Amino acid sequence: MTTPQLKLYVDAQFISPYAMSAFVTLTEKKLPFELLTIDLSTRQNQDSSYASVSLTRRVPALSEGDFHLSESTAISEYLEQRFAAPDYPAVYPADARQRAKAREMQAWLRSDLMPVRQERPTEVVFYGDGYAPLSPAARAAADKLVAVARAALDGRESLFDQWSIADVDLALMINRLAMPGDAVPDDLRQYAQRQWLRPSVQQWVQQAQSMKAANP
Repeated sequence: MTTPQLKLYVDAQFISPYAMSAFVTLTEKKLPFELLTIDLSTRQNQDSSYASVSLTRRVPALSEGDFHLSESTAISEYLEQRFAAPDYPAVYPADARQRAKAREMQAWLRSDLMPVRQERPTEVVFYGDGYAPLSPAARAAADKLVAVARAALDGRESLFDQWSIADVDLALMINRLAMPGDAVPDDLRQYAQRQWLRPSVQQWVQQAQSMKAANP
């Protein structure tokens, strides 16, 4: 069996939502790849060897031969163009405006809602850790998330005519609230649960659970 040309570097803890997003993109596109882990707790990402792979010294990072790329949306967009439909499954909408809206959603989720991200880190999603009630600032951010998600979904089961990688990113943000038991409308809770049950997402979740079991 030949070694896959594509390599994906992710956090050894399997709690990075951005590493998960890149992992899901590769898996959904049915691309063979080698999964490599970087231990952020020991600052392995600051080693010079990793800096030669990830310009930003963050996870995820993708390698294809001597080409290296970091940042999850850049990775997903590159893979979508490099391994395009119909030869490979699409992870972004075909329509240009819908594709732009998917990227808008991804950019927003990565740059806003900081109180929610601080008070509900992804340990609550992947490890089931408990946390104190939301502060007023986090509750306000959560209310904004609910309003934006409902407006974007508009009653549909996915953001666009077909599933996209932006659905997984939005579902993860909703699950920061839903999984620890914070107030989330039933329609959004069900939407996030449907996304979470995708086989590609579950492959990542199982990696996180295995890591947690090995390091209780």
